[in-house]
Amino acid sequence: MTNLANVLTETAAEHADKPAIRLDQLDVGYGQLVGMAAKVAGQLRAAGLQPGDRVSLILPNVPAYPVIFWGTLMAGGIVVPMNPLLKHYEIEYYYDDAGAKFSFVWPDFMSEAKIAGEATGTQVIECTPVGPVEGALPDGDPVTEPTPREDDDTAVILYTSGTTGKPKGAELTHANLRVNAWHSSHDIMEMSSDDMIMGCLPLFHVFGLTCGLIAATHVGATLSLIPRFDPAKALEVLERDKVTIMQGVPTMYAAMLHHPAGETTDVSGLRTCVSGGSAMPVEVMRAFEDKFGCRILEGYGLSETSPVASFNMPDAPSKPGTIGRAIPGCEMKLLDENGTEVGPGPDAVGEICIRGENLMKGYWNKPEETAASIPDGWFRTGDLAIVDDEGYYTIVDRKKDMIIRGGLNVYPREVEEVLYQHPAVAEAAVVGVPDEMMGEDIGAAVAFKPGEEVSPEELQQFVKERLAAYKYPRKVWTLEELPKGPTGKILRREVKPPTE
Repeated sequence: MTNLANVLTETAAEHADKPAIRLDQLDVGYGQLVGMAAKVAGQLRAAGLQPGDRVSLILPNVPAYPVIFWGTLMAGGIVVPMNPLLKHYEIEYYYDDAGAKFSFVWPDFMSEAKIAGEATGTQVIECTPVGPVEGALPDGDPVTEPTPREDDDTAVILYTSGTTGKPKGAELTHANLRVNAWHSSHDIMEMSSDDMIMGCLPLFHVFGLTCGLIAATHVGATLSLIPRFDPAKALEVLERDKVTIMQGVPTMYAAMLHHPAGETTDVSGLRTCVSGGSAMPVEVMRAFEDKFGCRILEGYGLSETSPVASFNMPDAPSKPGTIGRAIPGCEMKLLDENGTEVGPGPDAVGEICIRGENLMKGYWNKPEETAASIPDGWFRTGDLAIVDDEGYYTIVDRKKDMIIRGGLNVYPREVEEVLYQHPAVAEAAVVGVPDEMMGEDIGAAVAFKPGEEVSPEELQQFVKERLAAYKYPRKVWTLEELPKGPTGKILRREVKPPTE
């Protein structure tokens, strides 16, 4: 029985004085981190947490995040990471669906979380940069030995929106995360305890959580946190902390590449960069590598795969534009519309299907959705790709109508449902529109009810008040009627933004 938190206790025993987490001038050593996590675990136990209870985190990248993440696991709880930008309507759904008993929240987000907490009975606890506010939880004996858990017990529930508009919680087990972080740290990034990792990816996102926090903890490396990504700050941290490994999404690399400070910043320590979340333009990759003298390895994964499924590996040639090959312990194949496996070839397109030790246990309390996504042990990703004869995959399209804005997933249906709540809107279709900085941005075509009309700005504000800020449509245009198929269904694929 191995709790994921044993990764921390074992590393702390070996590297007690080594900085685990850095935030500007604040260093938290591994010995200190395990002590702080043990205290939180004891407080949660004293407050009534039972093994398997769910604990939500609504925090930016500050040391409190790893303290409470590891503390919850040490107490035997399940962590539910949540995007701090969510509004109370969204938070309430997550609290209710997960059955969250406790929620640790950064002061800036307390007002939204409290409204949701009152509606669901979730205890909302305010946090400082290093942990819960003093006195918010009862004192308890520190939990120095992680509560025994089975490999197949759920450690984290990560919410991922579906095409139905209602997010589903992917259950990632202790084994899922431990093994995926091990492959990420050893096989992909070749980490050691001497490495300084740039923690600019949000820890509520599975990429930052697994490949940043857990992978760094595996080897005793230091994770230097940036609470919110800013290209100037990222370049400053690269130089100040002599960062050796950076993890990011393509928009981060593009922003740093084009920032004036990049001309004078000393990033000579930077060895390896990894990119995921969305496809990186080959020109951006090559220009970044040339300018900063490092190698960018691009890969692919999903919340449901813990996340890493494939990567361009350091010991083999990279193929820019591809998502690399399946990592050890993970299998990938392509299936056509008839469920027949398709082989290598530039025209042989199929849906990526995945199985292996990184694959989630299932969707939380959603057996039907789980069975539909994993009908035969292979997870249907909804991403369409081709594969070459060396096993390198290239994504060509998405089967699902997902928009990836700066590495964050936005599902059109979720935004459409909010637009339909506006009394003037008769029809709405949300689509991705190309954007130089974000890769793609959110566009919305609307048709009004007879005699009704409001400005695009009013519709944008309406959505802003109800969904996280990254989800509102940046471009809104009106049509007399939206394109429809023979059954009257709106054909989202035929919705195109007006040319300027």
